[in-house]
Amino acid sequence: MEQGTSTVAQAIIVAWAFVAVAFFALGFLVYVAIRSRARRGDLEKADLENVVEAFRSLDLEAFKNLVDSDEEAFLRDNLSPKKFREIKRQRARAAFSYSWEAGGAATALARIGQAAQRSADPQIAASGVQLSENAFRLRLQTARACLHLLAEFLFPDRQSRSLPPVADQYEKAAQTLFRLGRFSAGTDRLVGSKST
Repeated sequence: MEQGTSTVAQAIIVAWAFVAVAFFALGFLVYVAIRSRARRGDLEKADLENVVEAFRSLDLEAFKNLVDSDEEAFLRDNLSPKKFREIKRQRARAAFSYSWEAGGAATALARIGQAAQRSADPQIAASGVQLSENAFRLRLQTARACLHLLAEFLFPDRQSRSLPPVADQYEKAAQTLFRLGRFSAGTDRLVGSKST
C-alpha cells in the first residue's frame, strides 16, 4: 500500500514538474517572439559573424556523449546505485546547459533569418527562410530536450528515453547559417531593402 502511494506521489510530482517547465518554456517562446518582432532593424555583417562564431563554439560531441544511452548503460553497470545517480544528475545538468545554449543560438538564428529574408539577393533571402524554419525547429527541440533532462535530473533512477534530436537539428541549422555566411561575404550589409 505504501509503495503504491509513493508511486502515485512521484507521478504527481513529475506531472507538476512538467507543467511548470512547459509554462516556463511557453513564456520563454512568447518572450522571444515579442522580442524578435521589436528588433526588426537591419543586421550588420558583424552580427552574422558573431552568430556563426557562437554556433561553432558549442561542443556537439561533448553534448552527444552526455546523452549517449550506451554510455549511460555502461555507467549504470559499473557504478554503485548512489554514485550512478550522482553522475547521472551531473550529466543531465551539463546536457541541460548545452540545450539551453542551443536554444539561445536558435533565438539569434531567428533574427538573422528574418533579416536575411528581406535581402535583395534571392540566394540570401531563400537561405533566410530556411534558417528561420531551422531556428524554429531547433527552439522546439531544445525546449523538449530541457524538459526531458529536467526529468532525468529529478529522477535519475528511471531508465532514460531517447532525447529529441537536438544535435541533428543544430547541425542542420549550422549548415544553413554557414551557407548564408558564404553568400553574404563581400557585402557591407547582410540585408538590403528589396525596395531599393
